[in-house]
Amino acid sequence: MNKNSILFIGLDTHKEFIEVAYVEDPRGSEVVHYGRISSAKDKVAKLARQFQSKYPNATLHFVYEAGPCGYWIYRYLTSLGHCCYVVAPSLIAKKTGDKVKTDKRDAMKLAKLFKSEDLTPIYVPEPEDEAVRDLSRARETAMKDLKDAKYQLKALLLRNNINYNGSANWSFWSLKHLRWLTELVLPHPAQQIVLQEYRQTITERIKRLERLDNELVHHVMKWRYYPVVKAIQAMRGVRLLMAVGTFAELGDLTRFDHPRKLMSYLGLVPSEHSSGSKRRVGSITKCGNQRARRLLIEGAHASRYPANVSTEIQKRHEGIPKDILDIAWKAQLRLCKRYKKLIQTGKHYNLVITAIAREMIAYIWAIAREVVLQPINPKLRIARVPA
Repeated sequence: MNKNSILFIGLDTHKEFIEVAYVEDPRGSEVVHYGRISSAKDKVAKLARQFQSKYPNATLHFVYEAGPCGYWIYRYLTSLGHCCYVVAPSLIAKKTGDKVKTDKRDAMKLAKLFKSEDLTPIYVPEPEDEAVRDLSRARETAMKDLKDAKYQLKALLLRNNINYNGSANWSFWSLKHLRWLTELVLPHPAQQIVLQEYRQTITERIKRLERLDNELVHHVMKWRYYPVVKAIQAMRGVRLLMAVGTFAELGDLTRFDHPRKLMSYLGLVPSEHSSGSKRRVGSITKCGNQRARRLLIEGAHASRYPANVSTEIQKRHEGIPKDILDIAWKAQLRLCKRYKKLIQTGKHYNLVITAIAREMIAYIWAIAREVVLQPINPKLRIARVPA
């Protein structure tokens, strides 16, 4: 191989093993199936050494699909000085008539498509960012578990025709309502046990949610994205949980040179099927990160009220530069006006909220570009893949 040639290596990763295939850089080279190796780190390092020894003049470029195994292979190979890329499975081309799928074929297909530049690498988060993302997702899971436990208790009371006369809030129950639950006596002793278990489950999950909330606030204060998280809270409809969740899922927004690319990345742009003189526009594509898109949809509901800086928003404005506050106020005026205009034209409410969320991420992108982040420690930095 030439001195500046590249060896393309496809990895089909699994929990216990990795299927390996490679193809050389010269035109017309055939894809070679290397075989199967263990997924242990020392075996991956040995694989890289063998390829480096066999092709001393070539640069090794590894590629594998994103999946449940995470990014440890990417980080490990880049720490060894090799190039590694992670691709989204949904963006890999597949022939309609190809009905045979094996690990060997997947590895060979990755190497072949990678050489022909038919694969698009995804953004790989920094280890610290991924840790905050895991904490944010754990908090969301705890909230969902708490709601499920409350729904189960509510269903038990409904089956026994027991109604609460007060104004109970089923998301965050008041102390008065919890005391009322402790005084209930069901007709059968077995049902009383079920009621007690449901109450204990709710109490435990409330404490679990409080612990995760405290830990999330503690770690976010030390996070490198905290200045951006604090800045975008100047916008209406963006609080701490939404701000943290958005940046934990999306990472560095400045890697997008235009907000339209970010909208498309999130799947908030309309789908289209046009041919000839016909142009058909459908629903949004729903590509990209589902959780980030849902958080934006939730925040967009705040635009249905007239533009106003409430006391709570004013508290979030403290310590934020004026240029960012100007962007936040401009966003609020624009989004509230657009919501009112679209509703008056007869658009469906869900369509209007989606349109507001699409523009909302553009203003978040604008604020993120105004905030200067602390540089990553070069000793701990992992090479990033462009979006």
